[in-house]
Amino acid sequence: MNNPTPPSSTPATIGVKARYAVAAGFLGWTFDAFDFFVLVLVLPAVAKDFGRLDRAIALTLTATLATRPIGAFLFGLLADRFGRRPVLMANIAFYSLMEVLSGLAPGYASFLALRLLYGVGMGGNWGVGASLVLESVPPRRRGMASGFLQQGYAVGYLLAAAALYTVFPRWGWRAMFFIGVIPALITLLICSKVQESEAWRQARTDWSTYRNAIFGNARLFLYLVLLMSMMNFMSHGTQDMYPTYLQRQRHYSADSTAIVTAISMVGAILGGLIVGHFSDRFGRRRSATLAALLAVCVIPLWVFAPNMALVMLGAFLMQFMVQGAWGVIPAHINELSPAPVRGFFPGFAYQTGVLIASSITYIEARLGEHFTYATAMGGLAAAVFLIGAVVIWTGPEAKGVSFVNNAAS
Repeated sequence: MNNPTPPSSTPATIGVKARYAVAAGFLGWTFDAFDFFVLVLVLPAVAKDFGRLDRAIALTLTATLATRPIGAFLFGLLADRFGRRPVLMANIAFYSLMEVLSGLAPGYASFLALRLLYGVGMGGNWGVGASLVLESVPPRRRGMASGFLQQGYAVGYLLAAAALYTVFPRWGWRAMFFIGVIPALITLLICSKVQESEAWRQARTDWSTYRNAIFGNARLFLYLVLLMSMMNFMSHGTQDMYPTYLQRQRHYSADSTAIVTAISMVGAILGGLIVGHFSDRFGRRRSATLAALLAVCVIPLWVFAPNMALVMLGAFLMQFMVQGAWGVIPAHINELSPAPVRGFFPGFAYQTGVLIASSITYIEARLGEHFTYATAMGGLAAAVFLIGAVVIWTGPEAKGVSFVNNAAS
């Protein structure tokens, strides 16, 4: 049964609520990404400490990705039933605990188990946080909020790189897993000031109606899985193996690779904000499709540039376009999702897409053994962008749809 709605708030009160919600969602996703990329950056040191090959530690990254859909499923269901705010807080506390325990792991087996559990927490964060943020902001500002939220991922990557530069040389890899708990506690404090979204109060229903809403929208869910698979092919296909390409084919040092990567993440942040903002005016599908098609045009500069200055420009523009398209996604798929299942639908579709697209790194690595990395990555990227543009353009759109019965535009 629907809960009675509280008295309507003033615009000023709504603005304060939205700011807390956006801050909580952004920081939750930022430090979720930070915790993930910490291991990416210290993988050789962890392997050496545990007496394992690099591929054994890389398997723990795969384990994290594999359990993300489980987290999206569980935390998404709980968020639709019990509210976005308490479940987001529980999620942040859970993944932060798993991160700290990872730094205390005495051996490889316990470390692998903890990374499996961390994946559950990571998978649950995005869907709950995105629904809270986008249900809290006015419809006319969803695109900007969407782009801002999504780039928490890039900010988390940058912060992890900063920790590698400052913390790792002095205190080692285990300390890298401890420092994330401090900002996580700050995020929890902000979450405590967030008020539950009115959209959730109105959409909350009994389990029978909830179940019917899920199975009655199976076709839409399959489309969202296809969409998110293509979006993750686009992002992981242009990010995960790019440092390897820079070092193996272009023979860049670790410092040069770090500089190019950082510049690409600046492009990602700007792209997500700018394209997300323009999607409020020009539409979600049109903005994301245009970004995907422009990414095709950037491929020659991205992997065939003759000097480092142009490589930096190519990396910047590529991630501007890729994350520009991604900046639209939180608003787009939350607007498409049925109200009673908005905590579950977008997040589970997202993480299922991650699982499907996780093969792109392996495919690029295998093709790189027979061709150059530039040829393998450039050819796959072109195909993924073109197919992704078709998937985005031919799908539905619900820009500006009201999340509450009395929402003002």
